Order: sequence, then structure tokens, then C-alpha cells
Amino acid sequence: MNIIPLTLRKANIFIRDFHRHSKQVVGCRFCIGAEADGELIGVAVIGRPVARKIDQQFTAEIVRTCTNGRKNVNSFLYGAAWRIWKEMGGKRIITYTLDYESGASLKGAGFVKVSITKSFKRGKGWTTRKNREWQSKVHSHPKTRWEKWT
Repeated sequence: MNIIPLTLRKANIFIRDFHRHSKQVVGCRFCIGAEADGELIGVAVIGRPVARKIDQQFTAEIVRTCTNGRKNVNSFLYGAAWRIWKEMGGKRIITYTLDYESGASLKGAGFVKVSITKSFKRGKGWTTRKNREWQSKVHSHPKTRWEKWT
């Protein structure tokens, strides 16, 4: 496997085709792909932290990873995202998993579980705007925050 740079457009096409519950990403700091034998087998999109109170300069958030199902690709992408962010001067990288996901890929990449978010009541999400396309079934679950830092 190799890491390759990707545009957000190419990453979003892959996410649209393969991700099981999340939609495309609107913006990012950078995107990477995992490639094997000339085939794109996974993507990671790294952006600024969604939570406004988290440091925006030296902390990045892995907002989406997606693979075609091949083993160990997620861990490979998480590790590469951290190394690239650190080379860019970053001090901390975070990401979230849903409460029913094991986090095995994150553990394999050396991330540490630091907290669990509260769940929202059914029908509520991370926005109050009407007609916004949130995936309420995803946003109503508690999430585990994982981090890696220097």
C-alpha cells in the first residue's frame, strides 16, 4: 500500500460510492488516499475540528475515512494522517467513532480513547436549521473521541 495525495472531489466520489452511513465532506485541510496496485482502496479527509472550542490552529480532525473493505486500510490511513499532520506542524489530531464501532483501526494506529459524547434526542442533530440534510440516525448515537498528540 502507498499513500497518495487526493483532491476533495476525488475523495468525495469514493465516499459516495463506499461509505456505509455518512455523506460527502464539504471542506478540508487535506485529503489522502491509500493505493494498492494502482487501485484506490481507501481515503481519509482531514479538516479543522468541528467543535469550535477545540484549538483550530494546531489540532486537526479526521472527519471521514472510507475503504473498499480491504483489511488494515483504515489503520494505515489513520497513521498516515497523523504523520502528515505532525510534519505540517500539528500537535494533536482527533476523530470520532459511533458508540457501536470498536475503534480497532484507531487502536492499531496508536490513538487513545479520551471521551464519550452525549447522545441527542431523536430528531435533534448538530444543527437547528430546518430542512438540513443531517443523518439523524448517526447523530443520535453517542460518539467516542479518539486522539493522538505530541
